[in-house]
Amino acid sequence: MYSVALVLLGAGKSSRFKESLQAPKKQWLRIDELPLWLVVAKNIATYYNFNEMIIVGSDDELFYMQKFLDSYSLNFTLIGGGSTRQESLQNAISTIKSEYILVSDIARSNIPKNIFNEILQNIGKHDCVVPYLPINDTAQYNNKYLKREDIKLIQTPQLSKTSKLKEAIKLGLYTDESSAIQANNGEILYIKGDKQSHKITTIEDIHKLTLEPPSKKILVGFGSDIHALREGNEIILGGIKIPCEFEIIAHSDGDIVLHAVSDAILGAIGAGDIGEWFSDTDESYKDADSAILLTKIVEFSINVGYKIRQADIVIFAQKPKLSQHKRDMEKNIANLLNVPLTHINIKATTTEKLGFIGRAEGILVQCNVVLEYFDWKNHLGGIYEDSDNRK
Repeated sequence: MYSVALVLLGAGKSSRFKESLQAPKKQWLRIDELPLWLVVAKNIATYYNFNEMIIVGSDDELFYMQKFLDSYSLNFTLIGGGSTRQESLQNAISTIKSEYILVSDIARSNIPKNIFNEILQNIGKHDCVVPYLPINDTAQYNNKYLKREDIKLIQTPQLSKTSKLKEAIKLGLYTDESSAIQANNGEILYIKGDKQSHKITTIEDIHKLTLEPPSKKILVGFGSDIHALREGNEIILGGIKIPCEFEIIAHSDGDIVLHAVSDAILGAIGAGDIGEWFSDTDESYKDADSAILLTKIVEFSINVGYKIRQADIVIFAQKPKLSQHKRDMEKNIANLLNVPLTHINIKATTTEKLGFIGRAEGILVQCNVVLEYFDWKNHLGGIYEDSDNRK
């Protein structure tokens, strides 16, 4: 019985998939409430008694991925990827002790189980086992017609002998395991693949998914922040500079409004709090622009499968008076969250001179946000139809 390691690759930036669209990375498309990478991992893990199971993801998403794995008690090891597929693979296989490695791309989410079965039935017989598709059309390259019988469209998963693969990928740059092993005199077995094993590359590939649509569930997050005041000449709230006799005591620029919005988003998606993301003991965040910090959180929430819909904010401040600044704050926050202005509301209230707020010693901000899962089923004719922009 040969030992086999499973490696699932999902560290890409999905730049061709996202383009200018406010869409998640393809590996984070939701199948009901679960991200695509988790659905793929859960399924493949049942196909064989793997000795080791590894998922390669983006470094900044590993902590969040682990939360999903823990929720379903899945025994995968998470490893940070590189800037290329080969670097990601190298990061994974450097730790592997199994005799063989089965590598699959999360973007190939519809691979039939029988493909895995046929590949795994050939353990120990070849240096690499790889599925392929033949072509039926006439092919031309550089003004020369090619014999289509000789052309193979290579797919994953691919089963490789660990020692051969480790040696091969040190000797050049390759786009998959079979090309690396063949270039270094390895023995390849080609088996017939399946058209269902289509790889998601661009947004237009969405219609080829035969998976459950994303959940219509609404997610609500709550955020709160409070800071003390001292004498000064300006405070920043909602990204707007407000001249007054105070300044906010803070490690960053002290924008309590944007901090509360940030925490609300993180709360809705279960990704910690702003203090974990941007510690006040880290000097790199000294006087940091809170709009930049919020932008990072918004980008993360989009990348991992969510769409922000609404924010409702309450500012508790005796001084300064904020009524004339609320609309500017709303406009700025709407731009930062990429939502319509009508979906942002700011309320400002005093505490009738009660407590530390009433004594103008500090300001408190609370925020509720509403999010939903990115609705990839709503992609029509190659153009994602955002419900905010429907006519």
